[in-house]
Amino acid sequence: MSVRYSVFTKPWKLPLPQLGEFVHSLGFDGVELPVRPGFQVEPENVSRDLPRAARLLREQGVSIDSVAGPTDEATIAACAEAGVPILRICVDIPPHESYLEAEARLQREYEALVPILDRYGVTLGIQNHCDRFVANAMQLRHLIERFDPKHIGAVWDAAHNALNGEDPELALDIVWSHLCLVNLKNAYWQRVNGPEAEVARWRHYWTTGRHGLASWPRVAAELKRRGYDGVICLTAEYSDEQAVDRLIAEDIAFAKSLFA
Repeated sequence: MSVRYSVFTKPWKLPLPQLGEFVHSLGFDGVELPVRPGFQVEPENVSRDLPRAARLLREQGVSIDSVAGPTDEATIAACAEAGVPILRICVDIPPHESYLEAEARLQREYEALVPILDRYGVTLGIQNHCDRFVANAMQLRHLIERFDPKHIGAVWDAAHNALNGEDPELALDIVWSHLCLVNLKNAYWQRVNGPEAEVARWRHYWTTGRHGLASWPRVAAELKRRGYDGVICLTAEYSDEQAVDRLIAEDIAFAKSLFA
């Protein structure tokens, strides 16, 4: 078993050389880079800037293991040129569609993308996400199982899995055939109104690996048992945004201790 550690760099809008130096100093091997407006690589300039970003980060000893961005051909081609193997997305279910209607539409869209993904050798990674999204392991499998995993893969997120109340061992079993990336973060449901309210209201509270609903030790044990050979991406999502540098340093140390 061999794992690499990457971090989603959304919290840091540093110039790329400084970003690479920072994440390398934390102990990460690579990054997931957002291709979004306002970040180091923006969608309209992806063809030019993603390969450049990969070069600048490599100079700091850091690879781009995945990107989070649009699924157009320009982005897929830029991933190929930059040596980025995975393009990660989450999939929401619009209010005007039923789940099965959305699933059928998404499968048609992915079928149209397969020749492009095949041409460039890039995998589209679909992530589970709680709430009105493709939310759990079985939904994710049912959506993508018809596709070759080299084209359409599963990005399994431990925190969203736990917010849905899923057992991590069973969830990993369900998506294993298509698993291309594992996200480690953690969260719990926090009540936002008092006990006297007529109806309880809840929100996600994003916390460190030790303190949420997801058992990182169980996740690591199951991945080790199965011989997972791939990237573990820590997504650096914390409700206490001001403490992100301290919290991600704690989390990468915790994650590495579990896979040692």
